[in-house]
Amino acid sequence: MKQYQIAEAKSRFSEVLKTAEAGELVQITRGRKHEPVVCIVHPSMLRKQAARELGTLQHWGEIGISSDWEITDEELLGL
Repeated sequence: MKQYQIAEAKSRFSEVLKTAEAGELVQITRGRKHEPVVCIVHPSMLRKQAARELGTLQHWGEIGISSDWEITDEELLGL
């Protein structure tokens, strides 16, 4: 992992991007304590999120609208 201060990362942005493209983690820090602000990684390093499952109430009901249901814009807006 490479670390850059914000000002250094701004001045060496091309180098930062090349490092991330090579698959290395790049951390941008700030202040005297070098507090982490952001990490830059190549998209291939990100893990894909699994599809979320519905919660415990998933089988409790359904919402359906009949095909012959009609409403005017005025009725919808309460005018």
